[in-house]
Formats: sequence, structure tokens, C-alpha cells
Amino acid sequence: MAKADSPDSELEVLRSELQEEKREFAAPGSRKSKFAVATRALRHRNFQLFFSGQLISLIGTWMDTVAESWLVYRLTGSALLLGTVAFCSQIPVFLCAPIGGIVADRYNRHRIIVATQALSMVVAFLLGALTLTHRVQVWHIMALAAAGGVINAFDIPARQAFLIDMVGREDLLNAIALNSSMFNGARIVGPAVAGIVVAAVGEGWCFMANSASYIAVITGLLLMKLPPRQVKERETSPLEDIFNGFTFVKNTAPIRAILLMLGLVSLVGMPYAVLMPVFAAQILHGGAKALGTLMGATGVGALLGALSLAARVGVKGLGRLIAFCAGGFGIALIAFSFSRMFWLSALLLIPVGFCMMVQMASSNTLVQSMVPDHMRGRVMSVYSMMFMGMAPFGGFFAGAIAHRIGAPYTVAIGGLACIAGASVYGMYLPKIRGEARELILAQGMTAGVPAQEITRQGA
Repeated sequence: MAKADSPDSELEVLRSELQEEKREFAAPGSRKSKFAVATRALRHRNFQLFFSGQLISLIGTWMDTVAESWLVYRLTGSALLLGTVAFCSQIPVFLCAPIGGIVADRYNRHRIIVATQALSMVVAFLLGALTLTHRVQVWHIMALAAAGGVINAFDIPARQAFLIDMVGREDLLNAIALNSSMFNGARIVGPAVAGIVVAAVGEGWCFMANSASYIAVITGLLLMKLPPRQVKERETSPLEDIFNGFTFVKNTAPIRAILLMLGLVSLVGMPYAVLMPVFAAQILHGGAKALGTLMGATGVGALLGALSLAARVGVKGLGRLIAFCAGGFGIALIAFSFSRMFWLSALLLIPVGFCMMVQMASSNTLVQSMVPDHMRGRVMSVYSMMFMGMAPFGGFFAGAIAHRIGAPYTVAIGGLACIAGASVYGMYLPKIRGEARELILAQGMTAGVPAQEITRQGA
């Protein structure tokens, strides 16, 4: 038998291995193939525990988010203060995420997440207690929001980097998509339940429900069986490590471009959510239930977007998808800003949520595909800064601008800026494809697609 040492023979072997992997997923029957591929990360027991616990916890988180924004608006009637509270909750992520990233790279990520979830439970309980005893004031909300932001600055980089510890390299991309699906499935249920609970018994019980929901995720984390994580001794100081993380992002053109695009959308587009109580009450003449419905509609679109990514194998076309979805997000925001009919507004928020989630999850997937393991926590801290850290500036500015010119025009301006940013990113994309391919191949993050195919497909 001739040896398979020619390039064509090697390619045939790789293709054969890929077909074998596909047959493994499709073994029970062809109808199950797509579902098996879309949920392959759930083969791992640790991820099953994480997924189920987080799903319950995130429903509580979304209940808390809606109830908190409605409480601030009920107490103050101010769009500016809505933006200020959002600023307080997210600015710590921008300031402290680099520290959270180096902690995630140097220490046990599992223990970090258990600690941050426990602290988040305490913060939710305090806000609930203050609200139910009718002692809550806006400064209380701001202070607890800031405390939650500091916790998130350590939780987000550790949680994102922990995904690979649960599922390994081969299923990481699917785990990211399923994680986004879970986040947005909760985003549909949580706001809808919050609207009913707030209207019936008030905001305080939403905060208490959120506090109780953390028990589920902490239990799941404690039930995990993880091998000891080998943490190498470092000769550099923590400050040098943080600097090295920023330097890596700055000098890696594909990651830099993706994170800048993400930061722009977070700065100018995402603040629409901060102004949602204004749209629900003043523009569309509804109440807490209307706010819950609008937030839930965004969640429906986001869930559809996340599920569409979960069904994908490989990273082909994700770079272009980021550009298209950032532009589509801007177009949908402009259309929403001019709607004065409640159900039309709710329908328009479905493509808003879809485009937003596909862009965010695709950015996460591509960045994690290109970053080496020893830099993962630090790079994901920069991702956190762009995703959540820019939002407080956007929320604060959006609140101030809406106070002057109104919420609809503020949202429309943000949509135009998203379209402009997507256009610039799209023109820059061909220049960075080659480097992106090399980085993906270097990390072996081809998600079952042969290396030769990746080199032809690009990102």
C-alpha cells in the first residue's frame, strides 16, 4: 500500500477524519445530526452543571435588571439618573477588568467564580431588603450597582476563560454559543416575569428572587469534578502581566479590530437598553409589563441569534458576519426609534436583539479562537472592557443627551454611528484575514474543520 505522504493524500485523510466526526454526531439518525452538533458541548458533565445552574441564575439576573431600572425611573422620572445608575454598575468593569484578567490567569478560575457568585447573591439580597422595607434611595441603588460592577470585573474574565476548562479545546466554540443561548433564553423569561411581579407586588421581590437564584449556580459549581489546574510560576510582576495583555491585543490586528468594533457598538448602540423605561412609559404609554415585554422581545431575537451560531461548525465567515450584524443592529435601532406603536416597537426589537447577539458572540468566538491559553484571562478582560466597560460611558452620555433632545433621537444617532463603524470595519477586514488564519491555526481552534480548509476559508 502506498504511503499517504503527498499533500493530496494528507488532505484526504483530514477530510476522512472530519466525515468520521460528523458520523459520530449523526449516529442515532440524520434527523438528530443538527441537534447533536448544536449541543455537543453538553456532552461534558461540568458544562451541564454550569449550564443548568446559570440558566436559573440568569433568569433572576434579568428580573433584577428590569426591576432596578423601573425602580429608578419610578423614584426619579429621570432619564439622566437611569444613565447614571447604569454608569455606576458598569464603570467598575472598565476600571477593574484588567486586574480580574490577571487574577483569572494566575489563580484557580473555579474558586474565583464561586466567590463572585456568592458575593453577587449578597448584593441582590441587600437591595431587596432595602426595597421591601421602603428605605431604598437612589444612592443605595448606585452604591450596590457599583459593588456589583466590581464583582463582575472579576467574574466575567474568569467565567469566559473557564469555558475551556469545562469542555476542552474541541468544543469551546460551541460552548460559547450555548452560553449565549442560555443568557438570552433567560433574557426572554426574566423580563416577562419581572413585569408581572413588579406590577403585582413591587420591585423588592424581584431582587429577592435574584438573590435566591444564585443558589442554583453555586450548587452546580460545587458539584463539578475538575482536574487540578497547573498554574506556572511567573517571573513577571502582575503589573507587567497586565501590560503584556494590553500589548498583545494592541499588536494583534485581528483581535484589535474586533474589540474596537465591539467597543464602538457598546458605546453608541447598547445604551438603547438604558432608555427602555422611557420608551415604555413616555413614548409607548405603557408600564412595567410593557417594559418587560420590550426587553423580552430583544431576548427573543438574541436567543435566535445565539442558536444560529450554536449550529455552526468552524469559524468560516464570522468576520464578515460581525460587520453585517453591526450594521443591521444600527438599522434596526433607527427603525425602533421612530416607532410609536407598541407591538411594532416590540417586533423591531427582535432584529435588534438578533444582530446584537450575533455580533457579540461572533466576536467572543473569534477572539477566543486566536488567543493562546496563557493569555486567555487577560485578553478576555479587554473583551469585558469593550463589551461592558464602554457601556457605562454610553449609558451616561445617552441619559444626558436624551434629557436634552429626547430618547428617540438619541437612539437614532447611536444607530447611525453603528452603521458607520460597521462600514469602516468591513473595509479593513480583508487586510487582517491572513493574520487571523495563522492565529486560528496556531491555537488549533478549527472546530473539526481541516486546516487546509481554514486557510482557504478565512475568518
